Amino acid sequence: MAPITEVEGRRLALSNLDKVLYPATGTTKGEVLHYYATVAGVLLPHLRDRPLSFLRYPDGPDGEVFFVKNVPAGTPEWVTTAEVPRSEGPARMVLVQDLASLMWAANLVTEFHTPQWVVQAPGQADRLVFDLDPGPPADVVDCCRVALWLRKRLARDGIEAYAKTSGSKGLHLLAAVRDASSERTAEYAKGLAVEAEQAMPRLVLHRMTRSLRPGKVFVDWSQNAARKTTAAPYTLRARAEPLVSAPVTWEEVEACRAPRALEFRADDIAPRVRDHGDLLAPLLDGGRARPLP
Repeated sequence: MAPITEVEGRRLALSNLDKVLYPATGTTKGEVLHYYATVAGVLLPHLRDRPLSFLRYPDGPDGEVFFVKNVPAGTPEWVTTAEVPRSEGPARMVLVQDLASLMWAANLVTEFHTPQWVVQAPGQADRLVFDLDPGPPADVVDCCRVALWLRKRLARDGIEAYAKTSGSKGLHLLAAVRDASSERTAEYAKGLAVEAEQAMPRLVLHRMTRSLRPGKVFVDWSQNAARKTTAAPYTLRARAEPLVSAPVTWEEVEACRAPRALEFRADDIAPRVRDHGDLLAPLLDGGRARPLP
């Protein structure tokens, strides 16, 4: 029988705590749950009020990996859910609003993916995002070059960008925006991706065409679409090791010289939070949001 624990007055059955989810490091499910409990203070504000897509990997990254968008079967009645619009019709999705809901969701073994809008205003963007995805032999060092260019270009429009690792090969750039639909935000992001390609044609690609990807950084602007989601800050990823989508400083981006220089694992995050706080906290301050030009 799964052990029962109480989190903020909610009773949770936490299962298979000794199960190894990351064979490369021997990281168990219990350690994954401990990680999420430890970083809840910085993670929850980035999840709150955003309908979640779960990328589940219950048997580890080498097992079945699948997306769950609708409320999963067996979801406790106390977990907050909301009806959200979709092109195929309204759907009911999970909102992780508190520690108990976070631990319930983490027990499913999932990556957390969020849209660039909150449930109170679906399709009204409050985030701008670029996913910088390198095509080998390009790597995160090349992503950092592109990120620095985009940071300066956004600053010309009065928009302050923040960076985090994707938790895989690349980088994510984020900014707080207001008074723009998801369609307008995607249009603006595409325009900057095209500009980046024009400025660095040997390095940057704004189209997803696979045959063009080797040796270039794909600036994925499409995740600004209302239907798209992006890996949330501080989420673990379904990779060989327990890599995290971790916020980074611009000094770290500027200093990046090695392909694995910006890889952070679960054990790295609590010390980073102690040293830096939440580097993406400015995204949560409505006063930092800027209208698009």
